[in-house]
Amino acid sequence: MCVAQLPQIRAAHQDREVLTSKVHLLADDRARPLTWQTSPGQRGDSPMFIPVLEGLRIQRRGPGRPRSRPDRVRGGKAYSS
Repeated sequence: MCVAQLPQIRAAHQDREVLTSKVHLLADDRARPLTWQTSPGQRGDSPMFIPVLEGLRIQRRGPGRPRSRPDRVRGGKAYSS
């Protein structure tokens, strides 16, 4: 290994050490956010599907408990599994 290659190797390893996060957002048909969760950037998207849906609470117009089940669900490719 040449000494000139060390900065390139260090730069490649530093990319893996950066802490990142993901935002999982549940929105209505008008793209208004209803609920959201954050997770570590290295975590998969599919395991976050249930926790995001569990955070959904939509108030009813009359008396009664809030709705917690959407009429439809659409997800990106990451939520396909």
